[in-house]
Amino acid sequence: MTCKPLSTFVPVVLTALLASCSAAHTGRTIDYPFARKGDVVDVYHGIEIADPYRWLEDAGSDETLAWVQAQNELTLGFIDGPQWHSINERLTELWNFPKYSLPEKEGGRYFFSRNDGLQDQPVYYVQDSLDGEPRVVIDPNALSTDGTTALTGTTVSRDGKLVAYLVSRSGSDWQELRVRDVDSGEDYEEILEWCKFTDIAWKVDGSGFYYNRFPDPGSVPEEDRNNYNRVYWHGLGTPQSSDVLVYERPDDKELGFSPWITEDGKYVVLWVYRGTDPKNRIYLKEVESEGPFNLLLDEADAMYAPIGNVGTTFYFHTDLDAPHGRIVSMDVASPELGGWKEIVPEAEDVIDFVAIVDGQFVVAYMRDAWNRLVIHDLSGAFVKEIDLPGIGSVAGLSGKQEHQEMFFSYMSFLQPLSTFRYDFATGETEAFHAPEIDFDAEAYETRQVFVTSKDGTKVPMFITHRKGLVLDGNAPTLLYGYGGFNIGLTPRFSISRLIWLEAGGVYAVANLRGGSEYGEEWHQAGILGNKQNVFDDFIAAGEWLVENGYTNPSRLASIGGSNGGLLTAVCMVQRPDLWGAVISAVPVIDMLRYHMFSVGRYWVSDYGNAEQSKEHFEFLHDYSPLHNIEEGVAYPATFVTTADTDDRVVPLHGKKFVAAMQAADAGENPILLRVETKAGHGKGKPTSKRIEEAADIYAFLFKILGISGE
Repeated sequence: MTCKPLSTFVPVVLTALLASCSAAHTGRTIDYPFARKGDVVDVYHGIEIADPYRWLEDAGSDETLAWVQAQNELTLGFIDGPQWHSINERLTELWNFPKYSLPEKEGGRYFFSRNDGLQDQPVYYVQDSLDGEPRVVIDPNALSTDGTTALTGTTVSRDGKLVAYLVSRSGSDWQELRVRDVDSGEDYEEILEWCKFTDIAWKVDGSGFYYNRFPDPGSVPEEDRNNYNRVYWHGLGTPQSSDVLVYERPDDKELGFSPWITEDGKYVVLWVYRGTDPKNRIYLKEVESEGPFNLLLDEADAMYAPIGNVGTTFYFHTDLDAPHGRIVSMDVASPELGGWKEIVPEAEDVIDFVAIVDGQFVVAYMRDAWNRLVIHDLSGAFVKEIDLPGIGSVAGLSGKQEHQEMFFSYMSFLQPLSTFRYDFATGETEAFHAPEIDFDAEAYETRQVFVTSKDGTKVPMFITHRKGLVLDGNAPTLLYGYGGFNIGLTPRFSISRLIWLEAGGVYAVANLRGGSEYGEEWHQAGILGNKQNVFDDFIAAGEWLVENGYTNPSRLASIGGSNGGLLTAVCMVQRPDLWGAVISAVPVIDMLRYHMFSVGRYWVSDYGNAEQSKEHFEFLHDYSPLHNIEEGVAYPATFVTTADTDDRVVPLHGKKFVAAMQAADAGENPILLRVETKAGHGKGKPTSKRIEEAADIYAFLFKILGISGE
């Protein structure tokens, strides 16, 4: 790609900014703070592509800041009023119940997080027995006055006496790593920096741990700040400057590493990955060995998830020659591929994840995007299926190979995340943490349907609504989707969706191609040149809801975040007639330049790279929302959210999209932007900000779709 230079720019005052382009939109009911159009033109494979809002990529410029302020004021003025306050009040009531994470057992102790209800951040606790009194280990609410400092990761030592924990500020993916003594509550002096997507693997004796991080600033070019991931050994009680470099790959700077130590403490294993590509590598060596890592699986030809080991026999969950997944074993003392043994073969249901607890495989399967939980012995023989409360999701599982108990979390569209304890000795399952909420779940129901997409593919969709719904084509309906990065949408509980259901709304979730619902083939069918399948699936789901009497286009809204924000933006541009409202949260929008910012290059395996490949340029340009907005089209009401400190999907995407939409739109529906402050991509966002953002979104939807909320 070549780039024509940006013309000289002198900052303008806000009044001039607001006045620009106004003559072209006389008679509009909303006065937009139109963005100035620049003259930047890029050349991709001989084709000129204009980028008139390139200046909005400079987040700190006076002009950008003034434009963002004006957009936020416009949005606030549109959604503010009595209905916003009633929505906010009800959301606060719904949110106010205890929320627990999955317990982890180390050294005979149980560690978990709990939010009492409206705390900005959950607090990390320990209890010495199943019925012991919980006591606080880490309270992140004490780390900042505004609740924007979050505890984003914890790893407990094998004896349960130390916890290595990660802290993030203002929603950033960058983290600091500290170590705390569980009993005294005191931190060790060292603070480890330059951590992002960091995993921690304690040595069994508690003398230290392996962890992965990025290079010190200034040691690599700025554009490589998210490259050259490295694995270090940190000795407890020593400064970071003393950490020992264990593994790096300067010859392949895009590789990332996640360390793990086997439960017997003998091996350190590296999960080696490239961005979000599910095809990974596995390297390992003995912890006490001074020798190099054994590049055990180095072809990146499939997904290999280590489950555990018995001596030199390692068990893997893999999709090698099995798109739905299977369990195999390998003797790492003689790891020839021909020596692999299949333990649990591929089945019709997809293997979601696997653990070894009580010397047995516990396998979470997916059947049409909902989970089953099955036990096999280590020979692969079926033992039993564990009964679950209904059609829902097993959101996590904890337990070790020698434990006789395990914990798993379960949720559905109508049941909040609950924790269950399974006793292998008795075969009994009991609720461990089962929150009660201020919501009558019995008054609602969920059903699953299958939608026929454009090419004839059957796409599952869950639909939740009040019992007795009359299919008169008039119910306000909210359709959610994601469709990417091998992420499956099994049933998930959302507090904010409850207010939509209480207002008489229908909530639908479409299981689009690009996810993991039907294994790697389903993922491959929605990436790169197949990405249009994802949009076709989502559009087909919207059409099905209209054709089957649930709603009509004026009362159909779409919602999605991140890759899902791309989804809703594309489907709005491709089918503006289908939607009454569109929510695009923290979206990826500029598909020609996304890979140039922050960790965007991680996503090339799903999206492609317009600079490097003419073929990729063609299919990316064909659907890129920013490049397919048309002048003179009346677009549906659109609400785009982003955050000023989002360093995963940088906010320039949402800004440029809204600027282009406002300039091109020929209708009178609002095109609004909401830019959050001191918030990132979503992880660690304080409860107060979550409630406020949800209130803004639902106030917008209620107003646009004519929902009273009574």
